[in-house]
Amino acid sequence: MQIKKHQIGFILALLLLVLSACAGGDDAESQSGGEGSGTDSEASGGDLILAVLSDASSLDPHGGKDVPTSVVLKNIYEPLVKTGDNNEIEPSLAESWEAVDETTYSFKLREGVTFHDGEPFNAEAVKTNIDRLLDEELGSPSYNLFQMITDIEVVGEYEVEISTEFPFSPLLSHLSHNSGGMISPAVIEADYEAIENGEDPFAYVSANPVGTGFMEFESWDPGSEVVLSKYEDYWGEPAHVDTITFRVVPDSQVRLADLETGNVHIIDPVQPTEVSRIENSDEAHIHQQAGSSIAYLGFNTEKEPFNNPVVRQAISHAIDREAIISGIYEDYAIPATGPIAPGIFGYSENVEAIEYDMDEARALLEEAGMGEGFTTSIWTNDNPQRQSIAVLVQEALAELNIEASIEVMEFGAYIDQTAAGEHDMFILGHSNPTGDADYQMYTLFHSSQKGNPGNRSFYENAEVDELLDEARRESDPDQRKEIYEDAGQILVEEAPMAFLLHQEYLLGVADSVTGFDIDEAGIYDLKDVKIEQ
Repeated sequence: MQIKKHQIGFILALLLLVLSACAGGDDAESQSGGEGSGTDSEASGGDLILAVLSDASSLDPHGGKDVPTSVVLKNIYEPLVKTGDNNEIEPSLAESWEAVDETTYSFKLREGVTFHDGEPFNAEAVKTNIDRLLDEELGSPSYNLFQMITDIEVVGEYEVEISTEFPFSPLLSHLSHNSGGMISPAVIEADYEAIENGEDPFAYVSANPVGTGFMEFESWDPGSEVVLSKYEDYWGEPAHVDTITFRVVPDSQVRLADLETGNVHIIDPVQPTEVSRIENSDEAHIHQQAGSSIAYLGFNTEKEPFNNPVVRQAISHAIDREAIISGIYEDYAIPATGPIAPGIFGYSENVEAIEYDMDEARALLEEAGMGEGFTTSIWTNDNPQRQSIAVLVQEALAELNIEASIEVMEFGAYIDQTAAGEHDMFILGHSNPTGDADYQMYTLFHSSQKGNPGNRSFYENAEVDELLDEARRESDPDQRKEIYEDAGQILVEEAPMAFLLHQEYLLGVADSVTGFDIDEAGIYDLKDVKIEQ
């Protein structure tokens, strides 16, 4: 059959129409997120729900730095720089930086960035934020991370120079901490006005959190949930999800059931005993990450008998760390020889740990004149593993005629009361988001950091103070490592805390979720998360 020219044109037009319908077209691609966004069933959008153990203590990055707080704040606020793989420093709100001299860094800032309230991000905003962190009257618990900064000079609208009192090697690492998250200058101004009117420091910012992050604050029902929504004017690649909800679910079995029934997408933490159940399910999988945190039993060294290092050593000898790791963590942890985890700058294999030895524990108590035992208490919080550790420690101490009661507290109250020094012994952890020993060693053991900044053992040792100060001023990496090794050995011998373990983070993630990650400090990366629709 002969086909005429006008018929050929009609057939070609029809064919093009069909092919266009099958391909979806440019508009469909843009709605699904463009290149690399996956199939239509994994398009952008959706409401991501996480079930977490503890609520945030503050939504002010300058006022709270615990992990339950940081996992929320990372989505709202951004620092000048951030840490990437192997703790390498990467650009964030600063596009680039260079050392002007041994005590000064120059930062080139991103242009076109706005805070969630429309305020511009610029060099003046950086100065306002760092000045606030350095305000001793305000009393930021992160003050020690930035106290070496002596000057913040606005060189241009998008250039700022930061100078330190002495050459400080970990400065960029400290600036990457969540505490260095930039807050809208308008909100900081309102916060100072609120303080003048009698409000508590950090309260206004915590109730009105405004940053530059890919998510913005929507609501907070303390003890229940924090809800964030997508920031449509974000300077970088936008988030894929529409909202993120951090739902506080203290009961592990309820978290697990919520994951299995699809009521939540991510649960944290997963109990080690729940791992196989999740892995064998058709709905979710385990996300596992080695951690940089230290779990420890701390002593209030300003209270008798814990002001005696021999007593502290005795109790440290009485703790079977391998039993804790196998019996409570099901081997998802490694023993701690000191405060620093492997992989963190300043870690040393040469530090000799206190070993489990009940005979030595008894001999040391006799030496301290406490052979007959005493009565004390162990504080812990709503973390089930810490509660289980408290029970094992309680049983071990009973063999030494030490009667220890256990008190379990809500996390926020626990943080407040241990900062006030109202405890005898306590079980807690401390992560390391900067990748440098200074963050944990200075915070946990320098005498200037007693209480809320982190030294909840209220430990004071002039030699340790001197070493930690020296390590901050030393620019040679090998020399710094030696200093931290020396300090670490003193801390093991002085035993202001019993170093227990470095845990692995275990989270349950729905199979419908892709792009989720968590770093070795336990902080989530939710920016690239997608939910299959």
